[in-house]
Amino acid sequence: METSAESPVPVRTVLQAVGGWIGRLGRIWVEGQITDLNARGGTVYLTLRDPVANMSVRVVGPRAVFEAAGLTLGGGTTPHTPRNRLGVSDGARVVVHAKPDFWINRGTFSLSVLEVRPVGVGELLARLERLKRVLAAEGLFRPERKRPLPFLPGKIGLICGRNSDAEHDVLENARRRWPAVAFRVENTAVQGSYAVAEVMEALRALDADPEVEVIVIARGGGSMEDLLPFSDEALVRAVAAARTPVVSAIGHEQDSPLLDLVADVRASTPTDAARKTVPDVREQLQLVRQLRDRARRCLAGGVERELAWLAAMRSRPALADPVREIERQSERVLALRDRARRCLSGSLDRAEDELSHTRARLLALSPAATLERGYAIVQREDGTVVRDSAAVGDGERLRVRLATGRLGVTVDERDGS
Repeated sequence: METSAESPVPVRTVLQAVGGWIGRLGRIWVEGQITDLNARGGTVYLTLRDPVANMSVRVVGPRAVFEAAGLTLGGGTTPHTPRNRLGVSDGARVVVHAKPDFWINRGTFSLSVLEVRPVGVGELLARLERLKRVLAAEGLFRPERKRPLPFLPGKIGLICGRNSDAEHDVLENARRRWPAVAFRVENTAVQGSYAVAEVMEALRALDADPEVEVIVIARGGGSMEDLLPFSDEALVRAVAAARTPVVSAIGHEQDSPLLDLVADVRASTPTDAARKTVPDVREQLQLVRQLRDRARRCLAGGVERELAWLAAMRSRPALADPVREIERQSERVLALRDRARRCLSGSLDRAEDELSHTRARLLALSPAATLERGYAIVQREDGTVVRDSAAVGDGERLRVRLATGRLGVTVDERDGS
């Protein structure tokens, strides 16, 4: 469509073109949450809201289509009531088969309902189970990614319904445990079509506050349909991406939305959330007393052990009477000296006796001793000893060695006997 300031097109042309473009969409299936449901005669009017984004569309359809889907329809209703006379709760999920419709006269867009299918509990549980498997495969539920809570947070962020029992339980029990605890409370819708967006906005605000060290998301239980916002994928991913540790306190022990799995700490009730987030001042004082007593006992025991060791060291003879130890060592030295002298004297005496005996043996075996007894040694001129008279010739010159001196003799006579 070509237009200009000089050649504008009328409103009808623009609206007819928009209606033509929308008409090309054909029939579509749309899922959303019911809000502002109202029946006027044979026509039902409602707003179909996106469960995550802040977007909605007007839906119009015949009463018979809704009755065919099993929805009980009565007379008129007052908007924003928890359960209107049409038998459908605000926030209930439905799948609508509709034809996009653009009212040219008013320039408004709506969906003309052809078929309505309520999303049953079984189907919701199946969807949640599929989403749970997807998120688990991405690692959003891994224990190692969960952060520990600070021992005593400076300020706690609390997301809960306005004037709800959950808010009262968390605040009252936390202040009983630690009276000086500080809170920043963000009141949001905790069920219905606006719950996810408001809780995510409060979560972003608290996560951006540097004073908030822990964020508690609390609700006082409810039906499975009421707790669906806390299993929304966008909210679960927002909690996983938060920099501040998050405590999930949704419902009771038997309730288990996906928020419990992705939160850093899961509390079974809002009261349990206060107990896990804030330490008990009485318990801490008792612990301090116990640790102080334990430290005192350890210190006293150590001092007593050292005193006993010091007393034992002082009672030793070397410290009790140092002179006595010197005297004992002196006596030991003298005893060793006397022992050494005895040993040396005995060794010398034995050596002297042995030398005397050896000398006596040498003297007894010496040829000189034999000569002293009157014997003589007869030798030839060449020095050989004569042992047999037959070996000597007549007139042969011999030398006779006596104990003192030598004689030269000539053989005149021989006797062989």
